[in-house]
Amino acid sequence: MAKAEPNVVPLCDVLLVLLIIFMVITPLVQKGIDVKLPETSSDTSAGPSSSLIVVTLKKDMTIDIQKDNYPDFKTAGDELRRIYATKADKTIFLRADAKVPYSKVVDLIDICKAAGVETLGLVPEYFTD
Repeated sequence: MAKAEPNVVPLCDVLLVLLIIFMVITPLVQKGIDVKLPETSSDTSAGPSSSLIVVTLKKDMTIDIQKDNYPDFKTAGDELRRIYATKADKTIFLRADAKVPYSKVVDLIDICKAAGVETLGLVPEYFTD
């Protein structure tokens, strides 16, 4: 009596074709996020601090705005509202000490947005001694 065995050759052909299709399609469907990089200008006569606002959150929870120190979030928020009330460029750069809890950074982002900031850039590395 003859045994019936399945023919696996067509199955292997189908699997190889699927493998080739996935190998070709995978690089085409890579996902990412859009990043808007700050534009630079070759004019250095104005200086970098003329229109650039940098806010620094230190590990002792004091806030520096353009090298001016503010002891708490409320006074810093008031100063940011004063600055951005007349400013045309609503861009700010925020940096925080690595030891600051993330919730405090989010609170500072909320304060910046409430002050009228439209574009917020995060400076990735900032460490103090």
